[in-house]
Amino acid sequence: MENILIVDDEKAILEMMAETVSRWGYNPIVADNGEAALEKIHNTAIDLLLTDFRLPKHDGIELVKEMKEVDPSAKVILFTGYSGLNNAIDAFKAGVSDYLIKPVDLAELHEKIEQHLNSRKANKKFKTLKSLNWGMLISIPIWLILGIIFINLLR
Repeated sequence: MENILIVDDEKAILEMMAETVSRWGYNPIVADNGEAALEKIHNTAIDLLLTDFRLPKHDGIELVKEMKEVDPSAKVILFTGYSGLNNAIDAFKAGVSDYLIKPVDLAELHEKIEQHLNSRKANKKFKTLKSLNWGMLISIPIWLILGIIFINLLR
């Protein structure tokens, strides 16, 4: 079950999103301010960060940057009630995967979460297969040498 860190200073939104994400089959981890979120980012494996833009103590952009330092492959969806081109540009420069405007449409949120978590899973599988391929390529000379030794021993 994937961990989704949800960060919002509005208690009603935080609870509603946590309940909804749980119904969708994910493990919601909640924080009501930037400081609490930073602690969870450093102490918990987070698959997706779902954060408000404006937060007390640390804003959403700071959380995005920290999340990307801890896990560059983590996906981030930032939402805000203060839409603006500069905010969106700053968010994407920081590494946001998606940007939503409040009030967040839950069907759209569900689709975005699925999309980004599936992308993360695919990237992990690709990296694993790439490592296995390199391991196999590197081991070919070893098997050839062992084969030659074995043939010489049988003579």
